Amino acid sequence: METLKPKISIIGCGNVGMRYAYAAIIQGLARQIVIVDLDRKRLEGEVMDLSHGAPYISPVDVRAGEYADIKDSDLVVITAGRKQLPGQTRIDLVRDNVAIYKAMIPEIVKHAPDAILLVVTNPVDILAYAAYKISGKPSGQVMSSGTVLDSARFRFLLSKHCRVDPRNIHAYILGEHGDTEFAVWSKAMIGGVLLKEYCTVCASRSSCDRQFAFGQIYNEVRNSAYQIIERKGETSYGIGLALVRITRAILNDENAILPVSNLVSGYLGISDVYLSLPAIVNRAGVRQVLNLELDEAEQAAFRNSAGALKKVIREAGL
Repeated sequence: METLKPKISIIGCGNVGMRYAYAAIIQGLARQIVIVDLDRKRLEGEVMDLSHGAPYISPVDVRAGEYADIKDSDLVVITAGRKQLPGQTRIDLVRDNVAIYKAMIPEIVKHAPDAILLVVTNPVDILAYAAYKISGKPSGQVMSSGTVLDSARFRFLLSKHCRVDPRNIHAYILGEHGDTEFAVWSKAMIGGVLLKEYCTVCASRSSCDRQFAFGQIYNEVRNSAYQIIERKGETSYGIGLALVRITRAILNDENAILPVSNLVSGYLGISDVYLSLPAIVNRAGVRQVLNLELDEAEQAAFRNSAGALKKVIREAGL
C-alpha cells in the first residue's frame, strides 16, 4: 500500500471511530486514513460510504485494513473495546478491555512503532495507562482524550450562562474522565479576566446566584454522558470533534495546550497514574505536562481522582 502523509489509523469502526473519521475527513487532516475492525463487513460498508464523498472534500484515501496496513502511521487512534453490560461492574469492564489491549497494543506497536497512540476506549485513563505499560513506548507518545471533551462541555455551559463566545473562555475540567473529575474554578478565565472578577462586572450580576449557577454547571458537565446515553444510547459527536482537535495539534505540530490524560510524575506527590492536566501537545505527542497551582479544594479533588484510579489499577492487576 502506498503511504500518503499525514496518515491516521483508527482501530475500531463503532460510532466513535466513525464520527471521528468523518470529522477528520471534513477538516482535511490526513491524506490517508486506515480503519481496522473485526467486523469486516460493516467496516467495508463504512469505508465505501465515506469514500463516496470524495468530490466534496480534500483528497484523502480511506481504506479498510488489517494491522499490517497501519504501517507508517503518524497517529493511531484506538476506539475499540467492549461497552459495559447490564450487571457488569466497572472492574469487570476494565479487565475485559485490558485483555483486549494486551492482544491489540503489541500488534499496533509491531506495525506502527513510531506512531503516537491516542486512546479513546473507556475507562480511558485506565486503558491509556495500560497501553503505556503494554507498549513500552515513552509516556509522551501514549495519551488519551482525557477531559478534552469535558472541558469543552464546561466552556459551552459557561458561555451560555455568561453570554460569551465559548472560544473566549479558558476553563478546565481535570483529573479522571469520569465521576471524580473536577472543575478548576480558581483558574477559569473569560477574555483574560478571572471568572471571579468577571462576575463583578457581568451585566447579569444583580440577578445571578453565582454559587447555585456554578453548581448546576458542574453537575451538568459531570452527568452529561449519562444524560446523553439515556436519551440516545451513546455519545459520539462531541468526542469525535474533541479527537479532531487533538489530532490537529499533533499533526500540525501546534504546541497546543489541551487537557489530555498523560502520565503523572510527582505532581502533588502523585506518580504512576494517567490523569488529565493541561499539556503541551505537538508532533512528538505530549511535550510537557503543566502542573497548575490549584487551590486546596482542587488539590484534594485531584488526589481523590488519583486514589480512585490507582485502586482500579490495583484491582485490575495492572
